[in-house]
Amino acid sequence: MAHGGGNRAIIAALSANLGIALTKFVAYLLTMSSSMLAESVHSLADSGNQLLLLLGGRRSTRAADEQHPFGYGRERYVYAFIVSIVLFSVGGLFALYEAWHKWQDPHPIEGRWWWVPLLVLVIAIGLEGYSFRTAIHESNHTRGSRSWPQFVRTAKAPELPVVLLEDAGALVGLVLALFGVSLTLLTEDGRWDAAGTAGIGLLLVVIAVVLALETKSLLLGESATVEDVRAVQAALVGEGVASVIHLRTLHLGPEELLVAAKIEVDAADDAASIARAIDAAEARVRAAVPIATVIYLEPDLRRVAASGV
Repeated sequence: MAHGGGNRAIIAALSANLGIALTKFVAYLLTMSSSMLAESVHSLADSGNQLLLLLGGRRSTRAADEQHPFGYGRERYVYAFIVSIVLFSVGGLFALYEAWHKWQDPHPIEGRWWWVPLLVLVIAIGLEGYSFRTAIHESNHTRGSRSWPQFVRTAKAPELPVVLLEDAGALVGLVLALFGVSLTLLTEDGRWDAAGTAGIGLLLVVIAVVLALETKSLLLGESATVEDVRAVQAALVGEGVASVIHLRTLHLGPEELLVAAKIEVDAADDAASIARAIDAAEARVRAAVPIATVIYLEPDLRRVAASGV
């Protein structure tokens, strides 16, 4: 369900960005505005990023095999990390280079097509606003009571945070471009266009760094949320299980959770009773936390664990 919501947000963003990239590039050819060139490359990079996210989601559904016994769920994290690299290099660094080049050789926006960038930017703001609204709507299904910064930091599915940050960055970038183009038209000083382009580049670099840090954490392997850990711990205790000695969780993918625990059983129980207790505990955990797809339980005695044996 979360993956489906992410796909809807990605497709909405992809549809908007492809059209925006084309119109921005046409506006650049008519006016030679560096802000419009930076924005067209930005939208093109975003479109490529969304295709990467869709590809990662598709590849992550492959069945587990001998070489990858826990499946390919983390492939979604890999492609999200690649997105951050593309956004940094293709979007951010290109915009900064273009800003430096325009600052060294500034020229105003002239000719009868001077109004085209303003029209394109206003239309683009509307389309990006629609895409951003879709991402917010889909994120609200899983965000719960978390603030938006908390959601970006703690979300286990990378698609929605990536699209949210990209769309937010795109909207701010469009405002910066509108600022630079408008002041260039008013003052006939091309350095305002360069300043707007530099602002877009710095913004993209910051967003790329944030995405890289968050997806790196997911790639290294994150535990379940605090709520899921508590639910697993509570579900483990029951018939034949006196307590949880220790518990470890790891996300194999956004909707796949590995649970490994050492549980306390009665010393007087026989092997058959312990096996039934383990089966019952696994069933309780899966009922409480459905994404717990892989569960390993080790029976032990509390006194043995305390002695360090």
